[in-house]
Amino acid sequence: VQLQASGGGLVQAGGSLRLSCSASRSIFSTNVMGWYRQAPGKERELVASITRYGITTYADSVKGRFAISINSAKTSVYLQMDNLKPEDTAVYYCNAEFALVPANPYDVYWGQGTQVTVSS
Repeated sequence: VQLQASGGGLVQAGGSLRLSCSASRSIFSTNVMGWYRQAPGKERELVASITRYGITTYADSVKGRFAISINSAKTSVYLQMDNLKPEDTAVYYCNAEFALVPANPYDVYWGQGTQVTVSS
């Protein structure tokens, strides 16, 4: 299965973007989906995640500005990013833990990354 991300781009500080990420096929079970980001010269960090039960986690730096959501089939994840800041500039990667068929363990999948650039 592949994760296909979209929605990145260039935006001015204070603007908004919505990232989307979808699995390329149906999934037997989803454990968690999320978004990570990596800025130049920095390590990849968790931005937000959402479990199959709807429990969300956010990095302190994005709380109150970003919102993560998941579709009912739990195959797509979205990240609404408001009040963007220059320090949000990074490549954003979607991530998921899927079990593709019954009795299989959850495996980790990564999307290809989408660039978000916030100008001051």
